[in-house]
Amino acid sequence: MELHGFGHLLLAGTWVTLQLAFTSLVFGLLLGLVGAAAALSPIGPLRWAAVGYNTLMRGIPELLLVLIIYFGATHVIEWMTGAYVDIGAFTAGVIALSIAFGAYATEVFRSAMLEIPKGQREAAMALGMSRWDSFRYITLPQLWRLALPGLGNLFLVLLKDTALVSIIGLDDLMRQAYVAAGFTKLPFTFYMAAAMIYLLLTIVSMQVIQLLERWANRGYRGARA
Repeated sequence: MELHGFGHLLLAGTWVTLQLAFTSLVFGLLLGLVGAAAALSPIGPLRWAAVGYNTLMRGIPELLLVLIIYFGATHVIEWMTGAYVDIGAFTAGVIALSIAFGAYATEVFRSAMLEIPKGQREAAMALGMSRWDSFRYITLPQLWRLALPGLGNLFLVLLKDTALVSIIGLDDLMRQAYVAAGFTKLPFTFYMAAAMIYLLLTIVSMQVIQLLERWANRGYRGARA
């Protein structure tokens, strides 16, 4: 496929796409863990906050969330603090995608936490372990194993949703394909090239997710057998 000298731009856009996806993944996982803990908390206001966050963020299209954050976050921060803070396209994209990912990850983590027998945590407390140690050594290792399939699917969706941020000017893969298509008047060529790159990233991600699932389940099937 002839790219008419725009191949390096597509590669640069791919790198930006990967940075956006993995940065959003990290913050989204943290939000998901906090959201799941709040949803299962015995404290009412925390549970209500988690339900409100889930309902609101899962009900707003990701594209609209990107636009709201990009065009509105600066004004909200200035109104709250009196200081002007410029929110760039990458930052706005990370915030929007992290919030959206975190809302769905909350449900994945919550379901995984409910699958872990409560008696294990009670036994850990009876042995004198603190709540943090119980979570770190008992709950968290099992949590990743149970949540990985769902989180893997969410990451594949997140990887493709990064294309939405191109609408606010981020030079990601989709934006670079759009620029190249407009300059050369060959939209099919460059959009197909972008599609092939997204497909390659998805295939590689699926392989990595499968390896992570095998690692998380090491010794588990043998123990059950």
